[in-house]
Amino acid sequence: MRVFLGTDHAGYELKEYLVSWLKENGHEPVDCGAFAYDAVDDYPPFVLRAAQRTAAEPGTVGIVIGGSGNGEAIAANKVRGVRAALVWNEEIATLAREHNDANVISIGSRQHDHETAARFVELFLGTAYSDEARHTRRIRMLTDYETTGQLPPLPGEA
Repeated sequence: MRVFLGTDHAGYELKEYLVSWLKENGHEPVDCGAFAYDAVDDYPPFVLRAAQRTAAEPGTVGIVIGGSGNGEAIAANKVRGVRAALVWNEEIATLAREHNDANVISIGSRQHDHETAARFVELFLGTAYSDEARHTRRIRMLTDYETTGQLPPLPGEA
């Protein structure tokens, strides 16, 4: 699977580790930066590129990394077609794909060691979307809002 990665200085070491891990596990990592450690760089240029490329190529996924992963998830979710999930344990890594059909995983490099983060990625990549009607309905509501700006009707409205 093709996987786009983006991070700033905070996630640089973890990104480098995950690029190697992805190659070793038969995936095709695409590094969207940072390309060198720079203690004062900013995450949006790298994260937005990884998210944009993920959205533009169906069937791919993205990995965005920061100190906490929060800002990176927020940034990635600004890209139309991205559903980025901040993952902090194995269950969330699985549910992000299974229930939300997330196509980007966000990880806090200061929160997890390399092996734990790789396990989150492994679960994320290995989990399929459930395709359950209730989840599909919810994703459709979000996609429609993202496209039109119209709020979904409240229960009982139509």
